[in-house]
Amino acid sequence: MKAMMLTGIRQMEMKNIPEPFLVKSNDVKIKMTVLGICGSDIHYYTQGQIGSQEVKYPFTVGHEGAGVVVEVGQSVKRVKPGDAIAIDPAMPCWECDQCLAGRHHTCRKLRFLGCPGQAEGCLMEYIVMPEESCFPLSGKLTPDHGSISEPLAIGVYAVKKSGGVKGLKIGILGYGPIGMSVMLAAKAEGADSFYITDKIDPRLSIAVKEGASLTGNPLKENVVEKILQKAHQGLDVVFECCGRQETLDQAIEILKPGGKLIVVGIPEFDRWSMKVETTRRREISLQFIRRQVDCVEIALEMMKKGKINVGNMVTHRFPFDKTKEAFDLVADYKDGVMKAMIDFES
Repeated sequence: MKAMMLTGIRQMEMKNIPEPFLVKSNDVKIKMTVLGICGSDIHYYTQGQIGSQEVKYPFTVGHEGAGVVVEVGQSVKRVKPGDAIAIDPAMPCWECDQCLAGRHHTCRKLRFLGCPGQAEGCLMEYIVMPEESCFPLSGKLTPDHGSISEPLAIGVYAVKKSGGVKGLKIGILGYGPIGMSVMLAAKAEGADSFYITDKIDPRLSIAVKEGASLTGNPLKENVVEKILQKAHQGLDVVFECCGRQETLDQAIEILKPGGKLIVVGIPEFDRWSMKVETTRRREISLQFIRRQVDCVEIALEMMKKGKINVGNMVTHRFPFDKTKEAFDLVADYKDGVMKAMIDFES
């Protein structure tokens, strides 16, 4: 079968590799249909690592996937051959202290698709996943919904960890797919208003379509002043969604006393810094987000019931053999890209 593999920094090559097969009784073999390109995939593509997780070439990334079941192990009951499914890329052990505490997203032995040292990604024609990672797409849910359920679940989880946003003024700094997922989840939960910043104007246009109260481009204006001119007392919750020191600083400045800072973005550096006087005197609460736990199915259900509409998220599509073009587009933030998708069957 074919697999699109990283072979160096900003290098990719289509390779022929052995087709996977069932090993365990709960294994599910999946023919890939569509895959969304994630910011973490781009980190591996352009940097070769995220923190201590370093790519050993060749390596296949990709974890936002959907496909069709082609074969199942003898104990599998959740799905059957022919089912269209969303794929949760996390494969926890279910036995360690973290799993037993309900924190299987921080499993001590976690295997995650497209994560160096853990598991090859799903930028290949077929993959095998445990039954627990497979969620049937029912009703009007499409493969795109299945793929988007992974980043959307992070948005749902981030809103959940914030302690609730109903009736609150929300800031989202960095309006890529994760920032948009946070907004969609917060909107579904009844947030009062949204203050959105990003360096890409077409993304801000999407935020306006989704109901943003205010948008700002930090390359063109002082976004802190702009937000505080409208929200004089500051915001209740701010989600940092791009992993930048300057946005963390901005978030602290626009939070009201007692406000909450939710850090979702993945930085390319090793240490954050914070202004002590502002954070201490305002008693700012800080919460980091690590992927998500038990939210993929929730995200699928919210899309199925119409509580969340992801129709504005996908902006670009590429066939499987043009994957490198897609990665270059996303890495360089070209053409106003929000979410680029890879179609395996086009």
